[in-house]
Amino acid sequence: MPPDSSSQAGESLGPAGRAELERAIALVESVRETDPVRRAAAARRLLPPELASAALTQAGLRAAARVKFGDLATTMLFTGDGLEQATRVEVADHRAARFAGAGLSSVLDLCCGIGADALAFARAGLRVEGVERDRPTATLAGANTAGQAVRIIVGSAEQSDWPRAESVFLDPARRGARGRTFDPAAYSPSFAFVLEVLSGARHAAAKLGPGIGHGLIPPELEAEWVSFGGGVKEAVLWSAGFTAAGVRRRATVLPAGLQLTDADPAEPRVGPVGSYLYEPDGAVIRAGLVRQLAALLPGGRRIEEQLAYLSADAVAGTPAAGLARGFRVLEVLPYSLKRLRAELARRGVGVVEIKKRGVDIDPAALRRQLKPSGPNSITVLLARVGEQHLAILAEPVPR
Repeated sequence: MPPDSSSQAGESLGPAGRAELERAIALVESVRETDPVRRAAAARRLLPPELASAALTQAGLRAAARVKFGDLATTMLFTGDGLEQATRVEVADHRAARFAGAGLSSVLDLCCGIGADALAFARAGLRVEGVERDRPTATLAGANTAGQAVRIIVGSAEQSDWPRAESVFLDPARRGARGRTFDPAAYSPSFAFVLEVLSGARHAAAKLGPGIGHGLIPPELEAEWVSFGGGVKEAVLWSAGFTAAGVRRRATVLPAGLQLTDADPAEPRVGPVGSYLYEPDGAVIRAGLVRQLAALLPGGRRIEEQLAYLSADAVAGTPAAGLARGFRVLEVLPYSLKRLRAELARRGVGVVEIKKRGVDIDPAALRRQLKPSGPNSITVLLARVGEQHLAILAEPVPR
């Protein structure tokens, strides 16, 4: 990177300024008023206007950040966009562990944002140089990583000296003028630059949105879809230095740490609904590994070629039980609103969970139409199998 286009970040938020801001945040958090307008007014009576505004913003963002960062949120500073794009701490640690496991000692973190991933790399024992185009965001990254083996630089990813880095991590911005974008063509830096880094550096990885199409992924890269607590958080493309023989798609389910790849055995069978039904984790579905999961189930099979519902003849053991949500099948009915309503009434069902695949039905509207009433609960899984719509009545299998 040219010397005149970079600078060491964090200078405008030195120890004295950070300490003053932290005192102001603590003061704002001590205000017991819950109404936002009154809370802001109270803060402005206690603090200078600009400091009050900054403290109110950070207090609100820290409260929201607890979902991703837990107690670590109380030691960090945020922007709204930075928090939205920042990686959940467990997911960032999982990714950083793969860098460390490859024997690497340093990483160039391009588009480092507020420094969340840089912190994860530092926790894994790597030296980090972070590059962030936006100066205020880079300043926060410098403050968040103070005291760690991290150096934050203000500059663009494209102008960085990434070919000389031992390893590279890239998290392109996925926001447009109208907010979050799912179109790789709108990434910043461009998706073309992302692919250039992944093909030009032996050890490189890029964090992308989980909706990335399989057809956009070059065959020499590995694509990993990562979920946490049942929600798919990201897709990561890994360069040649990280890939394992025969693996091009991987699903990782956290916090269990379970994985499935396209190199694992697959079960192609399609058959009838059996004693148990399994809904694969979203990462397994996104990675296109439903057949591989079927091979782990007792008598595992898909109930329809294009549906991500699997049937089994017995309860699944580890690891399959951690890669899917299981249900014990109680009854299989041809779908009919009248018949389904009557069956739920007969069973005294007052709480009904509705899941669907392959059918154009609004679960919320259907629940209202069913008018459930009674002390019992049940799960109704709606599926199109061939030309028939089925209503599968089931109860969850405890994990």
